[in-house]
Amino acid sequence: MKTLKLIVVCFLVSAYTFANVSSNEKEALIAIYNSTNGSEWNSTWDLNASVDSWYGVTIEDSKIVELNLPFNNLQGNLPKEIGNLTSLRKLNFGFNKLAGKIPTELANLKALTSLELFMNSFEGEIPSELGSLQKLESLKLYSNKLTGNIPMSLMNLTNLKELLLGSNFLTGTIPNQIYALSKLEKLSVMDNKMDGEIPVEIAQLTQLQELLLSSNKFTGTLPMEFMNLTKLNTFMVSDNNLNQEYISVSGKNPPSLMHLELQNATATMDIEKD
Repeated sequence: MKTLKLIVVCFLVSAYTFANVSSNEKEALIAIYNSTNGSEWNSTWDLNASVDSWYGVTIEDSKIVELNLPFNNLQGNLPKEIGNLTSLRKLNFGFNKLAGKIPTELANLKALTSLELFMNSFEGEIPSELGSLQKLESLKLYSNKLTGNIPMSLMNLTNLKELLLGSNFLTGTIPNQIYALSKLEKLSVMDNKMDGEIPVEIAQLTQLQELLLSSNKFTGTLPMEFMNLTKLNTFMVSDNNLNQEYISVSGKNPPSLMHLELQNATATMDIEKD
């Protein structure tokens, strides 16, 4: 009987060691591994080892709360099973070789505060479903091959501090409802194919520190209301179809936007102030 008890105890200890997360979450990680050529990652996983030993995986209270795999040579598409990691707070797959569409199942990750998929080859439209991630503070999708308009649903992400969508192939206009993102500190849509006038509503984003709008097809005139952006320290709007040319500003104490107009200018410059 004692021998049997000892065997049972050993089994339970072993089970606890290798099952420190739910089977759903572990299967989701394995699906990601298989879909992104895990055996060729720079830092790969031993699938026979405990999940808490896997590179880039952070576990709290038997839940996977972070998955950080930047610069790790991930190749392929993200599987729909990623939506089963429902306790994730941070997801960073930046600087990899991921392709295909951004899975709509990411909308299941309601605890997510940071979603970083930049510097990959994702294509297709930004899923409107991402607008349901109410806790999201940082959304970094820059330097991919994304197309289409900025989904109106992203204007529901009222906790966003960073919305970085530059260097894609986005079209359409900046939604006038951008004012709803009142906590925004960084907004970038630079190097896309967006058009229309720059919405005056951006001036209501009084926490803005960086505003990057350059290399698009924006028309009209820069709203004078932008003078209200007193925390702005980086401003880029060159290489558009605006009525006037504007210099790009970077520094702790940029000059007033009142002085940014350059009549008949043929080039832009960067001004840096200490």
